[in-house]
Amino acid sequence: MVESWYLAYALLGAVTAGLVPILLPLTVIKAGSPTLVGLVMAAVSLGGLSAPIWGTLADRYRLHRGLLVGGFILIAVSLAAFVTTSLPGVWVGLSLLQGVGVAAAATVANLFVIEAHAQTEWDERIGWLQSFYGGGQVIGLLLAGLLGQNYPVGLLIAAVMAVLAGLMGWAFTKTPPAKVISKPILLRTSRSGEWPPNSPGHYFHHLSSEAWESMHSAFRSPFGLFLFLWLVSYGGVAAVFSLYPVLMQQGYGIAQNIASIVFALAAATGLVLYSPAGRWSERKGALYVLRAGLVIRLIAAILLLGLGVFHPAGLNWLAAAAFCGIVLAWSYLSVSGTTLVANISSANEGAGMGLFNATTALAGVFGAVSGGWIATRWGYQAVPILAFGGVLLGLVFTFFIQTPASQDLRK
Repeated sequence: MVESWYLAYALLGAVTAGLVPILLPLTVIKAGSPTLVGLVMAAVSLGGLSAPIWGTLADRYRLHRGLLVGGFILIAVSLAAFVTTSLPGVWVGLSLLQGVGVAAAATVANLFVIEAHAQTEWDERIGWLQSFYGGGQVIGLLLAGLLGQNYPVGLLIAAVMAVLAGLMGWAFTKTPPAKVISKPILLRTSRSGEWPPNSPGHYFHHLSSEAWESMHSAFRSPFGLFLFLWLVSYGGVAAVFSLYPVLMQQGYGIAQNIASIVFALAAATGLVLYSPAGRWSERKGALYVLRAGLVIRLIAAILLLGLGVFHPAGLNWLAAAAFCGIVLAWSYLSVSGTTLVANISSANEGAGMGLFNATTALAGVFGAVSGGWIATRWGYQAVPILAFGGVLLGLVFTFFIQTPASQDLRK
């Protein structure tokens, strides 16, 4: 089930979920404001919305191999160019290009599984693909911790790693042969539910008329309510993720290297929680597990908020522990969230996942921009307010959602 090119996807995780979330904000804050940090990180998420374009091009013109390598090269060029300038507008533009590159590479990587293998193998193969990504993320975070203050050097290393990933992709992949049947938007890959934090796995979906036609009815159904609670709860926490190294350093006095190691340990632990989360979801129901994940994040947000307001001496380590809670809760949220999409979407599973994935990407943009603005206006200690409010609102709205299981219990 494991193929050689999965190593390229591991390098993608090391770069985009390990090195970049640490080094990019720290580079920008030296010459800019928290608002600029938010805009730069939001641009990366915004680029992810281009994913349907790459899926459509790959499917129509059989450009899989070229788009995979091209995505990696675009990431490398944008990161290498990032260290050569300090112009805010250029930084935002380069981050947008980086997000486009990530979307292209991640989308086509999933297509190499969907189009080259039998449907019965999709779940396991994509689960392995995400595991490689998660392992790469841990390595990238540890490397970011070892680099210390050498942010430009770290970004250049990330660029080199992206080039290596491109070379591996070219050497170990072949464009799958065309099939007569049309490709699904995201059929059954949601069952794996294994998206490490900041994973581009949720970018993968094809654009189809069915998805657009289903939007009106979807937004007026319980699924629409779910999309709203996901937008606010994920968006609130995205503010913490986008500012993470700067927030820990300037808001809680935790050095960058320690913050990177903490993130790495939390991400590594989260990888082993997906299977228990899946079993728990089967026993208790996906909605129950979703609420549990939101409660964990709510407690973590309250802890971060209290530490930022009262600054108790010698307890800054609790901020690191709270962030670990935010990361670990993702295992429960990703599994339950994708299961709920399949259960309550008024459209078919593929169209529903397309809307869900777009909501996730938009929430990342919203969280990064609003988090940077709040930090500039009221200070870093105010950023957890957004996480607290978003998660609390999302948790409240879970009690207004009726799933097929909950309806059966009422009978």
